[in-house]
Amino acid sequence: MTDPDGSEPFDQPGVGPHPEPWPDDPRLDPELLAAGDRRNVIDRYRYWRLDAIVADLDRQRHPLRVAIQNWEHDFNIGSIVRTANAYNVAGVHIVGRRRWNRRGAMVTDRYLQVEHHPTVADLADRMAELDTIMIGVDNLPGSLPLERTELPQRCCLVFGSEGPGLTDELVAACRDLVAITQYGSTRSINAGAAAAIAMYHWALRWA
Repeated sequence: MTDPDGSEPFDQPGVGPHPEPWPDDPRLDPELLAAGDRRNVIDRYRYWRLDAIVADLDRQRHPLRVAIQNWEHDFNIGSIVRTANAYNVAGVHIVGRRRWNRRGAMVTDRYLQVEHHPTVADLADRMAELDTIMIGVDNLPGSLPLERTELPQRCCLVFGSEGPGLTDELVAACRDLVAITQYGSTRSINAGAAAAIAMYHWALRWA
């Protein structure tokens, strides 16, 4: 479908070519200025080069980190990465298989530092190196209600695969476990939704 004047499809995201003369700004990408910027970025970053956006985000990163177990090529991993980008976390950590399902990330992983850890022990060593506390998010026995818990500023929220949840090994590596209180009949909520709630809870206190 096109605009009433027939110019361009108005269901396309983003903005079209920038009117000339172009701004004199080294952060801007000449190709995007000429062709338009259809990326899923906030208006502040329209026409910016990818490396310029990442550099600007790096100056504002929150100390929050997110870790995800990757045993089943779970679609939720991409969704969690996308939310992590929205909260501009310090890093995302994939535990287990190196290849992960990027579909739900909508290329937001390009704007984040994503690290791979083949084992839980490797993740735990990395968090110790970063002086970051691991907090597991799962509705397991002994979990603290998230809404009544103040998360540490320097923490890594750890999520399991959809379905099985956190493994016993990863639970043992976390200092605390938190769970999202539920009021309906379902035993658990989607891992991607749980991650969004947990990151929002952290942001209410520390962002």
